[in-house]
Amino acid sequence: MSRRFVVTGTDTGIGKTVFSAGLADFLGSDYWKPVQAGLDGETDAERVAQLGALSHDRILPERYRLNTPASPHLAADIDGLTIDVAALDPPETRARPLVIEGAGGVMVPLTHETLYLDVFARWRLPVVLCARTTLGTINHSLLSIEALRRRSIDIRGVAFIGDEHADSEGIICKLGQVRRLGRLPWLANLRHAELRTAFNAAFLRRDFET
Repeated sequence: MSRRFVVTGTDTGIGKTVFSAGLADFLGSDYWKPVQAGLDGETDAERVAQLGALSHDRILPERYRLNTPASPHLAADIDGLTIDVAALDPPETRARPLVIEGAGGVMVPLTHETLYLDVFARWRLPVVLCARTTLGTINHSLLSIEALRRRSIDIRGVAFIGDEHADSEGIICKLGQVRRLGRLPWLANLRHAELRTAFNAAFLRRDFET
């Protein structure tokens, strides 16, 4: 099994953090979000720990914790900081696999010169692309797939989030020439037990194997 996966999305607010929690639980992995933008309320790491039932030692501390819920480059500007992208390389070895969650979509800027996509290209880790199933997902998904592929980044597959929309899911995977990993439905009761049950029903462990 690959030891490390990057989870990114086609947009913000699509359920990527919930998926990351489910994947970390599914694989028995640790979790890391390099940059957290927005500290008012529950952070993504705290949400993953709760939904994935991950112990404290399975949550790696963020390299940057920024106050404003905005694109990292802007949040850093507001905080008077400069993100050192060279400091964002993930740890080489862990006792467990590692799920790394990006922010928003693949083209989100970390600094005024560097996109998350640039960092993903440097890491050379397999990427799981989360895509919603609602209107507009075909365009956003195919653009994200093309951006990743132009950087020769390994796309492990697309994980859909939301209500079933077979035509959209099928055309994205056909035209994008990517694997459909599964679809995580919206959960009325979003808790660890319900997320684990839904994730186990929607995804196959072999799809995350090398």
